[in-house]
Amino acid sequence: MTCSAFAAGCADRSVPQAQLPELDATNPLLAEWTTPHATPPFSQIRLEHYEPAFDAAIACSRAEVEVIVKNPAAPTFGNTIVALERQGALLDRISGIFYNLLEADATDEMQAIALRVQPKLTELSNDISLDPELFARVKAVYEHPGLGLTKEEKKLLENTYRSFARNGAALSDADKERYRQYTSELSALTLQFGQNTLAATNAFTLNITDPKRVAELPAFVREGMAAEAKARGEKGWTVTLQAPSYVPFLTYSSDRELKEKLWRAYNSRALGGENDNTEVMKKIANTRLKIANLLGYKCYADYVLERRMAKDTPTVAAFLQELLDETKEYADQDYRTVSDYAAAHGFEGDLMPWDWAYYSQKYRDEKYALNDEVVKPYFQLEKVKNGVFMLANKLYGLNFTPNGQIETYHPEVTAYDVTDEKGRFMAVLYLDFFPRATKRSGAWMTEFRGAKIVDGEETRPLVSLVMNFTKPTEETPSLLTFDEVETFLHEFGHSLHGMLGEGHYESMTGTSVYRDFVELPSQIMENWATEKEFLDLWAAHYQTGEPIPAEIVDRIVAAKNYLAAYGNVRQLSFGMTDMAWHTITEPMEGDAVAFERESMASTQILPVVEGTAMGPSFGHIFSGGYAAGYYGYKWAEVLEADAFSLFKEKGIFDRGVATAFRKHVLSKGGTEDPMQLYVRFRGHKPETKALIEKMGIGKEK
Repeated sequence: MTCSAFAAGCADRSVPQAQLPELDATNPLLAEWTTPHATPPFSQIRLEHYEPAFDAAIACSRAEVEVIVKNPAAPTFGNTIVALERQGALLDRISGIFYNLLEADATDEMQAIALRVQPKLTELSNDISLDPELFARVKAVYEHPGLGLTKEEKKLLENTYRSFARNGAALSDADKERYRQYTSELSALTLQFGQNTLAATNAFTLNITDPKRVAELPAFVREGMAAEAKARGEKGWTVTLQAPSYVPFLTYSSDRELKEKLWRAYNSRALGGENDNTEVMKKIANTRLKIANLLGYKCYADYVLERRMAKDTPTVAAFLQELLDETKEYADQDYRTVSDYAAAHGFEGDLMPWDWAYYSQKYRDEKYALNDEVVKPYFQLEKVKNGVFMLANKLYGLNFTPNGQIETYHPEVTAYDVTDEKGRFMAVLYLDFFPRATKRSGAWMTEFRGAKIVDGEETRPLVSLVMNFTKPTEETPSLLTFDEVETFLHEFGHSLHGMLGEGHYESMTGTSVYRDFVELPSQIMENWATEKEFLDLWAAHYQTGEPIPAEIVDRIVAAKNYLAAYGNVRQLSFGMTDMAWHTITEPMEGDAVAFERESMASTQILPVVEGTAMGPSFGHIFSGGYAAGYYGYKWAEVLEADAFSLFKEKGIFDRGVATAFRKHVLSKGGTEDPMQLYVRFRGHKPETKALIEKMGIGKEK
């Protein structure tokens, strides 16, 4: 077969296809798939297939672009803009598999492949965006688009032109070479940052052999630690820096010596040593500044925010400061409340960060009679999953059917056919729940393939949810904490955004939206976690089958805003340090840790601990997509607080509100300006007061 099988869909059929190379069909990444819904045949794909497939796909993409550039016909929306959108489909397919598995099931060999492949991809991207003939065709269409373009087509045209302009197309030849150099360096640096962080996270474990030091821990914590030790061939109990292991130990252990050791290890990941990221993060920030300056921007944040809801740096700075001013005194009071509680129970001295989880949990248990041991039995993972599916059915009419014919990339992963109430196939959903050494920490939604329509034929998305939930043990099934339930709902909200996306162009469907808008569909879903009407439908004790008691639901609701101000300011600290790194106007040559301390000083609540820093493992901004964008989490909280108030007013399962949210937000992707979409749904622009009210700031709790 040829590349044209993947590049199909150009509106102008006079475009020649003969120049497109033949592909090696013996490589499963390059062959046609006859699998259900054209899902990846994971069992056939081996490590040695990736690099040849990348090389072939890159050659395909170059050939497809060459066809566009050399087309003798005058530039049109079809033969230039749509053709550019469609080119690279094979490369998208391969990248969608490789880079998703690099996050969820990586090996040393895959990381080595990534280091070799990434420069080639960066070179290709630069060759396309910096091609003067190609940009001339795009510019010709942009300046003279012709008549009859739909709103979706106009947005694609605008996006295409701006993408070229923002990626150096209008630079001089000399500056284009500098742009190539900087982007290549940045690509390598961000990849190295992520690999250092993963290695540092996996490098530390804490093995405990004295039963007295774990006796006080809840059974589920001990069992998880014992299972970890057994899997590693160790005796006793083992704690790792993975959240399902690290967080429960800090929360339930009173052993300050071990907790300090664990906390310091977690908060000094990639800070010094063989996996040091301190110089890497400075180089990343400085390289981003060079790129921004080259493109005519004062700082990298100015460059990023031009294509965000917030629009500019002063707006973000004012937004973060407004939330800080509204909540800092209450956050300080949260710290005093927990400190006073600890002192009343015999604690002496300053409450340190490694003490915080233990005493804040004890205070919460006493005030609200609520802890993980009380809640977890009602949140068996299988029941939570069924509850989340039920919610999607009530709101959007979706059905989830396990499909054992769909191959998965790991035995722990399950795949579902997703259909709507009329039987229309909407997506494949992969669920990957548990931690492993080959998976990075955290939780995320991703896609192996997005939605699009080519020549009237629709392709539906392949969506994956990847978590790091508490593993089942030999004695106990996987039981989730309330935070994990919220995480499930959050990531599932992202998946709804992907699964319900509609449109012709994959670059604008699903979650392909402005970064500060993408968290609205996810964060709004968290609201249902504290709705009694929802929990009563499925939350039952995993042993007795007893429905979750009303009093526990009431306590969950009452405890929801416990330490809300503290949590808010903590998030603001992340947003502010992100903005500090990306508003530098001169290269940062000083101490990275001192720079971070200064950037977070106004948000500091807990005592500062020497020898620790967040930045060296802050993957969101240094190796993820949140550079100059971490504020988006709080921005989206304002959006979702205002949006969910409509569900509260009309009913949490109201199909009218859900239908409007689907029509104006979930299905639209990036086809329109997000503020216009939001206002169309809600009827007005969001205000920060909605979030302040939701957190109960200033109210008696």
